[in-house]
Amino acid sequence: MLEPKEILLAEPRGFCAGVDRAIEIVERAIQKFGAPIYVRHEIVHNTYVVNDLKAKGAIFIEELSDVPPGATLVFSAHGVSKAVQQEAEARGFSIFDATCPLVTKVHVEVAKLAKEGYEFIMIGHKGHPEVEGTMGQLDHGIHLVEDVEDVARVQPAQTEKLAVVTQTTLSVDDAAEISAAVRARFPNVREPKQQDICYATQNRQDAVKVLSPQVDVVIVVGSPTSSNSNRLRELAAKLGTTAYMVDSADELQGEWFKGRSRVGLTAGASAPEILVQQVIDRIKALGAVSVRTMAGIEETIKFPLPKGLKIDAATGLEIRERTPETGPSAH
Repeated sequence: MLEPKEILLAEPRGFCAGVDRAIEIVERAIQKFGAPIYVRHEIVHNTYVVNDLKAKGAIFIEELSDVPPGATLVFSAHGVSKAVQQEAEARGFSIFDATCPLVTKVHVEVAKLAKEGYEFIMIGHKGHPEVEGTMGQLDHGIHLVEDVEDVARVQPAQTEKLAVVTQTTLSVDDAAEISAAVRARFPNVREPKQQDICYATQNRQDAVKVLSPQVDVVIVVGSPTSSNSNRLRELAAKLGTTAYMVDSADELQGEWFKGRSRVGLTAGASAPEILVQQVIDRIKALGAVSVRTMAGIEETIKFPLPKGLKIDAATGLEIRERTPETGPSAH
């Protein structure tokens, strides 16, 4: 039986700007305030990242009652509801918000249109923390649909002012299909000026569309809780290529590669490159002799850190925000 001969790496893959920022917020908070730093929910959905931050001094919690008074608390990249935000403030925690700015954009849009009297249809997965956070921006008037069948069942109180918003990590194609069903049922629905699905989710899915037809099997590095990683595996399978998702190299199984000479490899937006390299090493041990990276979009987006965590690279001092009176300064 043939063993794998070549690994074809998707480009782009792995960490996106929102994940980079969220992890850096936790690391800088630990560095500045000392351990422990409390984080509501997994900062990003990746086992390796969460365990690494635990080792550095992060404590992950779901209930704010588990955080001691006066502690420093970080909200995860997925965002939180207004109720969680208000409770955290009422408890007096020092709060740093690691919500991805692209999720925050959806929250801002919901708040703005709600003031204008809009109700919302949200396309997303029930129980996902990002969906709970976005739906929790309002106490009523936001309806979740998970598939086309849900669109037929949803009953908004009025349809004059109706807007659609989307979880940022969905399958681009599935979201488009559900959006089309929403438009067919509610022709006057207001859609976002820019698609809610994030650039990184879109880019990684586009890369898998190019990768899949060129390989015999696709391996996606990502944790089971990672929505965007699951979508990559589903997409490859939908395109007719056998696909598996692994949390680490240990989960790879030799029989997956028997009779398959070319392996496609990608990683979800919350999976670090170190895991990709470990998977490459394991597939090489099974017989692969070459690794080639596909041509793909180079991502250059970087999101700023919250006030109070910005460090000047040259001096190591915290950067203070510019004010009209003082101009920029550091301390």
